[in-house]
Amino acid sequence: MTVSGILMAKTIYVLNGPNLNMLGTREPDTYGHATLADVEKLCAETASDFGLTADCRQSNSEGELIDFIHEAHAKKAVGIIINAGGYSHTSIALHDALAAVKIPTVEVHISNIHAREDFRHHSFTAKAAFATLSGFGIDGYRLAITGLAARIGAVSLSKKVKP
Repeated sequence: MTVSGILMAKTIYVLNGPNLNMLGTREPDTYGHATLADVEKLCAETASDFGLTADCRQSNSEGELIDFIHEAHAKKAVGIIINAGGYSHTSIALHDALAAVKIPTVEVHISNIHAREDFRHHSFTAKAAFATLSGFGIDGYRLAITGLAARIGAVSLSKKVKP
């Protein structure tokens, strides 16, 4: 797509919810030692491999996450990767925002939520996503972007073969 002859990148929003700013120090036995900066770098590199741009955001506020989802719609993002953290299990409002914008969405969880406490086994936001990934560590973000790219027809620009 071009505007005045300038190629516009196709953007995906990578949204991280509460406490994900504490990655690397918060419960490393559960979430590993990678930081949010590591996640964002991985997302930018993976998206770039498909000719996409990753717009990474983090908020501890449910309302701000909803605003990011609405912004993704307004700016015509081609996809959303969301790790809503604890809001996945509680937020009907985030579900409703994702369902309203109708942008292809993948839900990611660093830990295997189904191997944890019972209250983490249900996700409201997953019902608004076409796929979910759980338990792959931060590599789940790479897998999510790869799956999203396939869903929207983006082709890898790299010769590297990635599982």
